[in-house]
Amino acid sequence: MLLFPVRRKFKSKKGEYFDYIEISEVDLTTGEFNTSKIIGEEAPDRAQWVVSKDDILVSTVRPIRNAIVLIKEGKENLVCSSGFCILHPKTIQANYLFLYLKMPFIAKLLDRHTTATEYPAINWNDALNIPIYVGSKEFQMKISLIINKCFALLKQSRSLYSQAENLPLEELGLKDFKPKYNKTYTAKLSDAFSAHRIDAEYFQPAYEEVIEKIKQYPNGFSELLQAVENVAPDFDPTKYPNDDFCYVELADIYSSIGVIHSVNKVKGGEAPSRARRLLKEGDVIVSSVEGSLEKVALIDKKHDGCLASTGFFQFRPLNILPEVLLVLSKTIILQLQLKKRCSGTILTAVPKESLRDIIIPNIPLSIQQEIASLVQKSHEARRKAKELLEIAKRAVEIAIEENEEKAQEYIQRAVKS
Repeated sequence: MLLFPVRRKFKSKKGEYFDYIEISEVDLTTGEFNTSKIIGEEAPDRAQWVVSKDDILVSTVRPIRNAIVLIKEGKENLVCSSGFCILHPKTIQANYLFLYLKMPFIAKLLDRHTTATEYPAINWNDALNIPIYVGSKEFQMKISLIINKCFALLKQSRSLYSQAENLPLEELGLKDFKPKYNKTYTAKLSDAFSAHRIDAEYFQPAYEEVIEKIKQYPNGFSELLQAVENVAPDFDPTKYPNDDFCYVELADIYSSIGVIHSVNKVKGGEAPSRARRLLKEGDVIVSSVEGSLEKVALIDKKHDGCLASTGFFQFRPLNILPEVLLVLSKTIILQLQLKKRCSGTILTAVPKESLRDIIIPNIPLSIQQEIASLVQKSHEARRKAKELLEIAKRAVEIAIEENEEKAQEYIQRAVKS
């Protein structure tokens, strides 16, 4: 038997914290994931399975079929959604199995087993019955080494981005800042009238703490809309019905380092009604929807000309470096200001009119350039990691279609180039 299913049932305890993996927080290209720290009494019903080192999480739900995760490190209280089935390798390399399950034909194969209509899904037996090309131990080890290099680059990418984020936070004295959310507080009636807001959340003192830090910055501050153009969502793809477009939604953003991890291809005539933003290299897109404000990405050359949802703001830098705008948008410097201005009932979001009230620090050019360099190195490391993943996938394809000798020759050529 190559692998076995793992069903470690999670039972939440009051007052106990755990890290939770949700399918929507998995990078579909690399398998990276973000976790949410949750306290036991607030555990969602779908937090069902405890996971550990070398477990492989396979999404059972459609359309997020390619959400495959390899748990590389042992960690206490790590829990995943019921939308995953958990497989543990028995007589096969964990790295190799992870890569194999991310092969495009596996997703297509699993789709054939999908049942139901409202919530299409596969069951655990469908995943367990996947035919696996095992290959020799030597070939498995070759693939495993590539995956190790890939994960090392991804770790380096996250570290570089973390350094970039720390620079503006240190500049403003916000490096270890923890906003204090008061349970009770007061506000002046005149402030409520001038802001046209009477909801308590708007006057939460934690937001003002960050705003005051920005205002006290020795180099000064500016209004956001003085530093960026807020691009209007006025592109109509239906005027080009036969043209192919790549479409970016909130779920396509890997928020940890601010990149687009996947896109959907659509014809102009079939594009969703919300696909009204035409992206340009250097733009920064920022979610306007409460609960997803952290979905922020810098548009690179590859995604120039893509469409994006109206669920984003589209900021085009005027007198700030794009990478710096990305970092500011992802930290509490802008995140708390955006959260403060969320309004609405059915769909709570940031009104575009409120952007005129948002401020940013005037960070010196020398520090901006340092931030930009770190972000660029971070994104480059991730690009190289994705290239290695594609090399490993192609090598497995060659081994299946031809033989392992040719696959190993391909690996040698591809890695050297």
